[in-house]
Amino acid sequence: MNKKAIIIVSGEPNSVFLEIFFKSIKKINFKNPLIIIASKNLLIQQMKELKFNFKINLINYKNFKLHKLDNKKINLIDVNYDFKKTFDRITIKSNNYIDNCFKIALQILKKKNLTKLINGPISKKHFLRKKFLGITEYLAYKNNRTDKVAMLIYNKRLSVSPITTHLPLKEVHRNISKKKIVSQVMLISKFYKDRLKKNPRIAITGLNPHCESNYNSSEEERIIKPAIKSLIKKRYNIQGPFAADTLFMKEHSKKYDVIIGMYHDQVLTPLKSLFGFDAINITLGLPFIRISPDHGPNHAMLGKNLSNPESLIKALKFLDK
Repeated sequence: MNKKAIIIVSGEPNSVFLEIFFKSIKKINFKNPLIIIASKNLLIQQMKELKFNFKINLINYKNFKLHKLDNKKINLIDVNYDFKKTFDRITIKSNNYIDNCFKIALQILKKKNLTKLINGPISKKHFLRKKFLGITEYLAYKNNRTDKVAMLIYNKRLSVSPITTHLPLKEVHRNISKKKIVSQVMLISKFYKDRLKKNPRIAITGLNPHCESNYNSSEEERIIKPAIKSLIKKRYNIQGPFAADTLFMKEHSKKYDVIIGMYHDQVLTPLKSLFGFDAINITLGLPFIRISPDHGPNHAMLGKNLSNPESLIKALKFLDK
């Protein structure tokens, strides 16, 4: 057995993540040891109320042996979290707990030379509190990789990647650059070649409708086209810019492995229209591969035992190699 463990940060304690984690390990036998970082008391209480039954292997994150781990029990690193209700509303009271979970995960990844991290959903409003646009940027900061990471929403048939992530539309045009586009294409291409043994076919969108603008100097002319020309000279398999309103039509999108857009909803909306939640969120450019299932805390479903675990299962299967 390959003993390269998968580290799992449970994320927001008042989310559906523990439920889908229980469902995932009940459904699939994973080859690599899974180590989840969470509150022991909360995990046990949610497991009881959701009517799951797993034994727990409590491990000390400062001193444990990877080769002795398997998945016969839940390998758990306990992080203290005080709570009154098993399923409660999301507030800032969980911020220190979530931050501590990530700190421990990053220490383990570095100390044990591991390369696989999955995190459960967090509330951007409560946890990030306008300090970071998302967990992608949060982890980039924690690993001194600011402006050197990329978000890839991966589906084996078609993946997408936004140049800007969780920005207001009015700020997008000020946050795209030739350097950023080139860097992102290079990160994605390297990931596909190293991880998937494939030279990806990449399409890139424009920013403006139909790649046109009423301004004298559009972003397509000033930024996007020069970036594409530079990448073609470097022999990257890239084409564009294309109008986003037609690029995702089947006869066009089937020609590509990845579509890079200028802003979040420009590419995530059509991808989810095509595949629903059949995708995983991968952060490229970190010292490890970080994946987040493609769903949020889903507080409306909390405690109902009705959440679909497929996105987490896909994330675990992707890393379980």
